[in-house]
Amino acid sequence: MLRALTRGLSNAEIARDLHVSEATVTTHVAHLHEKYALRDRVQAVILAYDTGLVRPSGTG
Repeated sequence: MLRALTRGLSNAEIARDLHVSEATVTTHVAHLHEKYALRDRVQAVILAYDTGLVRPSGTG
């Protein structure tokens, strides 16, 4: 889910890509916000880069 957020996808687009309901995506995103005390999706993306879950394109 976090990787999908880093691609800038909407909840509907993530749901379609992962073959789940939009409500499921919304729940997972909310849980990420709660678990890591994130204010918004931008902070979630920063977390993904800071933890090494994703790397900027064009590196390595």
